[in-house]
Amino acid sequence: MKDWDALYEECIHCQKCGLAETRTNVVFGEGARDAEVMFIGEGPGEQEDRTGRPFVGRAGQLLDDMLAMIDLKREKVFIGNMVKCRPPQNRDPLNIEQEACIGYLRNQVALIRPKIIICLGRISAIRLIKPDFKITKEHGQWFEKSGVHMTALFHPAAILRDPSRRPDTFVDLKGIQTKIREVCTHTYR
Repeated sequence: MKDWDALYEECIHCQKCGLAETRTNVVFGEGARDAEVMFIGEGPGEQEDRTGRPFVGRAGQLLDDMLAMIDLKREKVFIGNMVKCRPPQNRDPLNIEQEACIGYLRNQVALIRPKIIICLGRISAIRLIKPDFKITKEHGQWFEKSGVHMTALFHPAAILRDPSRRPDTFVDLKGIQTKIREVCTHTYR
């Protein structure tokens, strides 16, 4: 396992897959290095690629609103993605791209040691929770792996495309708030 600075340096200079050729910035992720709660999306979009920060476009604004609904501050959690470079036209990251990046995410999780991981969308849920995860049926359900509580929400971009998912997401967020109060010690301080 690399320390935080070595991991960051390796990641921002990564050439392990074709996404390195088209990226503007690597989006390493940001937030508290001792976060009890991690949010993991699939990959950066156009605004994220431009700024090097995760979830800063329209979907990021919605994520900020979602965090505010359950009294979470962005600086108290860690927000990252499965892949650290933007897939062209915001397509789903290919398996080969996920494989190239998964070591960075695993190292981040090992360094942060979160109590809760929230997958944003089906891509991260399939990779991190279980290979046959069905986001429309299993969003908001809790799973435990290696002592970490895990759940998935609809991706904020999917909610923007289909606002009928908002009520289910609100219920899921309240479940996350309950779980945080149950297992975390400093997230709400």
